Amino acid sequence: MGRVGSLTGKAGRAGKASTADKAGGSRKTAGWRIALPVAGGALVLGLGGLYVTGLVTGGDIDRGTRVRGVDIGGMSRAEARQALARELGPAAATPVALKIGDRVEKADPAALGLSLDIAGTVDRAVHTGTGPVAVIGRLFTSGQRDVEPVVSIDERTGRAAVDRIAAATRQHARDGLIEFDKGTAKALAPRPGVALAEDRAIGALRDAYLRAQPAAPGETQAEAPVEMPVERTQPRIDADETGRAMRQFAEPAMSGPVALTVAGERISISPAVLGEHLTMTPDDAGRLAPALDSKGLLADPAVARPIAAATRPRGAQPGTGRQVTENALGRAVMPLLTRTGAARSGEVATVAARLDLTSDEARRLGIKEKVSSFTVAFPAAPYRTTNIGRAVELINGSVVQPGEEWSFNRTVGERTVENGFVDGLMINNGQYVKSPGGGVSAVATTLYNAVFFAGLKPVEHGAHSFYIERYPEGREATVAWGTLDLRWINDSGHPLYIQAESNDTSLTITLLGTKKYDEIRATKGPRTNVTPPAKRTGSGPLCEVQTPLEGFDVTVGRVFVQGGQEVKSEEFKTHYTPRDEVTCTPEPAPTPSATATAQAPAPAA
Repeated sequence: MGRVGSLTGKAGRAGKASTADKAGGSRKTAGWRIALPVAGGALVLGLGGLYVTGLVTGGDIDRGTRVRGVDIGGMSRAEARQALARELGPAAATPVALKIGDRVEKADPAALGLSLDIAGTVDRAVHTGTGPVAVIGRLFTSGQRDVEPVVSIDERTGRAAVDRIAAATRQHARDGLIEFDKGTAKALAPRPGVALAEDRAIGALRDAYLRAQPAAPGETQAEAPVEMPVERTQPRIDADETGRAMRQFAEPAMSGPVALTVAGERISISPAVLGEHLTMTPDDAGRLAPALDSKGLLADPAVARPIAAATRPRGAQPGTGRQVTENALGRAVMPLLTRTGAARSGEVATVAARLDLTSDEARRLGIKEKVSSFTVAFPAAPYRTTNIGRAVELINGSVVQPGEEWSFNRTVGERTVENGFVDGLMINNGQYVKSPGGGVSAVATTLYNAVFFAGLKPVEHGAHSFYIERYPEGREATVAWGTLDLRWINDSGHPLYIQAESNDTSLTITLLGTKKYDEIRATKGPRTNVTPPAKRTGSGPLCEVQTPLEGFDVTVGRVFVQGGQEVKSEEFKTHYTPRDEVTCTPEPAPTPSATATAQAPAPAA
């Protein structure tokens, strides 16, 4: 400064030219050309003083420079970096709130790859130009200059963060829906799909970070989250279509029960049951279309039980019956759902079908366990295989409802060739004869014992006229069309299912349902009134050899046990005639005048 001052003093003296002047040149001092008149020289020397003052008193950064309200004017670089780190550092670490669609996510800047570049910000704030004019100009600057902070972003970290945020906030478009819950239709509003626009997200993150910084020291970050760029997908089913479907179908469908007539029986299905199997889904035209799960509705216990009761055979044709198909049920129910009052009723078509018991059907019928079972063995013979098999086929699958009477003759029908039976041995007048249906008494005996041990009430049964050794004494039954039947009542209080099966040498009949008694015990007394057999001789094609067996009386009983205690007992008395010994002699050839005589049906053996 002293030197500059001295230069100014010399220039102010009355003008002696320097040696250089005399030589026709010019003299330079401290980079300034001294070639002005006195007055002009004073001006130049004045500016030079200001320049020096600017160099001495000015910092690296222009006065009035601010970064987000932090005044760093006149500071050196180092001072400015310290000030920005102190004032903006905490805000730069504040989590950034991002709004993607309806969701708001907060994330640390570091996790987004964002950071405040303090050194870069200072570089941006530093004045430009170092010449005299720029230096002197800074002394006379009185305005404010706001400098935006420099933000750094790690592209890899930012891209990974965008992927995570996009996955976490993605909202798929949801069509307007209608749900059926406990007999009520409920509309679910449509919702657009929202996905983060990843290609624009990095830039948006940088902008969000800048806006997230306080405008001035001490100010807090704005509470409103930053809107991120998103791509929206509109649902196919809008609110208008949802409302239409509610008015035109869903609400009428749940307005009351529907009544169906099945095989003459009336069945009511409540809205709650209907709703369990109804849906409304978008069709190709973009409308909500109703759909009925007929299979599920048919399997629903509230529907399956009454339909089974209506279509199951009641003794007339057991093992076969009427059946409701899924398609038939759907065709009957769907048109009724938009009707009101008495119009919500219709008839369900049925088809003939063989009905076998399945586990699902057993549950629908309330069948829980095996109540009783009995097996009878017999000598192999073609006629027995055919006739027993045919009777088993007709009996198997019978369902006997509580309080209902079951009849062998009504169930199996007349044992004729047209009904599938062939000639076999039967007992007629105390002697074996050939007749259609021979052998079916084995089925009657087996079923009688199953009924006996189930504790069910017998209505009609009769033993063979003489005893057959393969059957239990006093616990066997025979049948004859039009004269003798096997009948019993299901007094168990629950439905019973008759399961029958046979092969060439045995047959088994099982009653499935719910036990009324814990146990049925059988008793048998001694043979009484024993009568010896006689001998007889027969002839002709119908004569059958017969081994002798005594006749006798026998009493059998059953004891009903419940809770380990005998609650009641009963007895059945049976009288057997002697089985005479029969031998057959050749029959003479018939004369032309001989005529055939008809025989009455005989009990089956």
